[in-house]
Amino acid sequence: MPAVLTAVPSAVPGEMQLVHRALARDGDAFRTIIKTHNQRLYRIARGVVRNDSEAEDIVQEAYVKAFAHLDAFRGDSSLATWLSRIVINEALGRLRKRRKTVALPENPQAEIIRFPLNPSDDPERTMAQRQILQLVEQATDSLPDVYRTVFVARVIEGLSIEETADLLGVRPQTVKTRLH
Repeated sequence: MPAVLTAVPSAVPGEMQLVHRALARDGDAFRTIIKTHNQRLYRIARGVVRNDSEAEDIVQEAYVKAFAHLDAFRGDSSLATWLSRIVINEALGRLRKRRKTVALPENPQAEIIRFPLNPSDDPERTMAQRQILQLVEQATDSLPDVYRTVFVARVIEGLSIEETADLLGVRPQTVKTRLH
């Protein structure tokens, strides 16, 4: 029986125009790209490195690299996939560097304060959401790296099996195996 090939989505309509505007140094185009992709990229980085502040650094560095090489974006995949791949590469590079250095203990009192997205949100609901998020992060952090990256891409980011495989550079069957 012949294998069924599914196409990985190419650039979303309008993305190439946005990229061309960014290449022309249009500040609104840069802001739109960042606003559209920031949360997803942060969650991916956080899922790989298990550290909030390092994930923020990774996303910033990924944006610097992406915008410096934006002319290399051909539209073969969506901009989200291209940016996600840059974030994953940066995060994995940080993990490799981290393994070569001595890890210093983190300050247990240090905590990032997350403000509610909407100031009119119910404080109890906001606190409950933060607690749920913390539990999900702890459970995700306990997964081995290969399973965690697949979990973050598929479950948290909602990528398809094919998109996840393309993003991680593995076969779709490998994604299925690592998820189940």
